[in-house]
Amino acid sequence: MDDRRRSITPTLPLGAVVGAIVVLTTSLITSKYLLDAVVDFGWPLAVYVALLALVGYAPSVWWCRYASARWATGDLGVDIGLSPRWSDLGWGPVVWLAALGAQLAAAAVVVVLGIPISGNTDAIDQASVDRTYVVAIVITAVIAAPIVEEMVFRGVVLRGLRSRLPALVAVIAQGVLFGAAHVDPVRGAGNAGLVVVLSGVGIAFGAASHLLGRLGPSIVAHALFNGAVLLIVLTGVADRLQDAGSAVVQVGVVDQPHVTDSGRDGDPASAGHSHGVVQVVDRFERAGVEHAHVVQ
Repeated sequence: MDDRRRSITPTLPLGAVVGAIVVLTTSLITSKYLLDAVVDFGWPLAVYVALLALVGYAPSVWWCRYASARWATGDLGVDIGLSPRWSDLGWGPVVWLAALGAQLAAAAVVVVLGIPISGNTDAIDQASVDRTYVVAIVITAVIAAPIVEEMVFRGVVLRGLRSRLPALVAVIAQGVLFGAAHVDPVRGAGNAGLVVVLSGVGIAFGAASHLLGRLGPSIVAHALFNGAVLLIVLTGVADRLQDAGSAVVQVGVVDQPHVTDSGRDGDPASAGHSHGVVQVVDRFERAGVEHAHVVQ
């Protein structure tokens, strides 16, 4: 039975693609407003992050399983490429380097064209960091978000588009959708640069998934991005680089998108605007953490 099912080439309809994006976007928005509603209760920060993981990501896992069972074989390994191998640990860093190159290229476009960009990790380094907080952030940003978002975008969305479009077009389209999924009204015009940067990363992840035929390498690469940027932000390295006037572009994270960027000197009106190369680079190095509604 397994051999017969694995000989099938699953085709996911556009309904599965649209549903995956709608479910993920809706659940993330819901988790944002839920956390806003309960933030004054004074619960431990870890509780808020746990709510984010449950409300923000669990519905997407359900949708992927539902779409697989309804429109394909019911085997996520066959249908969306969720078939991890030990070799993914070797391919992951390779994909991460390729995605970093794509991110740098996109950042160059943002800087040259003067596209406004706002980051979404500013609230993280302002929060009081304790062991529970760090563990919660790691679980959400380095484990939950990479797995679920790769299932959605490089799994359901890419494979659904690929059955109807040329591979190159499908890879680019899912990357742009990935970037667009991180738009947050709070960032205003700064969304433009963030979408460009994250689209580049999404295209790199999509190309890897298409060429390797599975999600494992892009999941590992996604986790590396998030882990690297959280390490940079939580240790204060990013601030020290900016204080030193460095124009070195650091890696960006591609998870946790709705953390408010308050702009220069706490002025919301300045969020997302470029004021010279160093400021643009600082925005870029903080850009990309999707869906962690970190609460102070």
